Amino acid sequence: MKKYIDSGKNDTRSGFGAGLAELGRTNPNVVALCADLIGSLKMQEFIKENPERFFQIGIAEANMIGIAAGLTIGGKIPFTGTFANFSTGRVYDQIRQSVAYSDKNVKICASHAGLTLGEDGATHQILEDIGLMKMLPGMVVINPCDYNQTKAATIAIAEHHGPVYLRFGRPKVANFTPADQKFEIGKAILLNEGSDVTIVATGHLVWEALIAAEDLENQGISAEVINIHTIKPLDEAAILTSVRKTGCIVTAEEHNYLGGLGESVARTLAQQLPTPQEFVATQDTFGESGTPAQLMEKYKLNNKAITEGVLKVLKRK
Repeated sequence: MKKYIDSGKNDTRSGFGAGLAELGRTNPNVVALCADLIGSLKMQEFIKENPERFFQIGIAEANMIGIAAGLTIGGKIPFTGTFANFSTGRVYDQIRQSVAYSDKNVKICASHAGLTLGEDGATHQILEDIGLMKMLPGMVVINPCDYNQTKAATIAIAEHHGPVYLRFGRPKVANFTPADQKFEIGKAILLNEGSDVTIVATGHLVWEALIAAEDLENQGISAEVINIHTIKPLDEAAILTSVRKTGCIVTAEEHNYLGGLGESVARTLAQQLPTPQEFVATQDTFGESGTPAQLMEKYKLNNKAITEGVLKVLKRK
């Protein structure tokens, strides 16, 4: 299998900050709003270079979404920033009515998603945001895997007209995708070709899927690994092409198995190509306090869990 190199661990939220800063230099219509979490969202560089295009809303997330929707009427492209929990669950009505229903060109950018927020615990973690956002008509849902891909995604969504939910995280993770990549919304990336099983992963679980594929190769199992960075619109063609070859699939995500990537894949397969599937995801539960590594281990969101899922699904082929 192809070997991927970690060029140096970095957090995906810093990729967002770098992408936003780049947009500040190249797109005069981009503006940024934050709900009192500038440091956490890594927005300092954009603010330093474009102070007149930044709006500090304070701890008033619903107001932030409403202001962002209004700014689009004047041709601005607003990027809102706060934790994923506050970006979605706290302001769902405002997003539904003022952004999605009205088809406003707002980019909802959400850090600290999933369990890897860590010690702040269940009240600040969120494991249902992908489901919330993908059910909104017209909403694009993106969950990139590393620093480079998050930077590229941030830049790319400014060119897409319509509401976008961009989800990223807090911990430093492997940075292994190309720095000069062109991000294509809705286009999955085949990372490793295989013949025995398909692994589709999103976000932090993509690197874990690659580690699992190496382990499986040592066991004589050929795993195809696909990076699903865009959950909606889903690249159904890439998934179907792969499972026609392998005959079974494992989905992996830092999210509840209800409403996430795995469920979207299951719907696609049920409608077009019924296939044995295993889910690596949280099992209808809230999180808790702990280090990111401890939580990923306890909730079985790592390469070991993916390997176990593969061994299980292979018995069902």
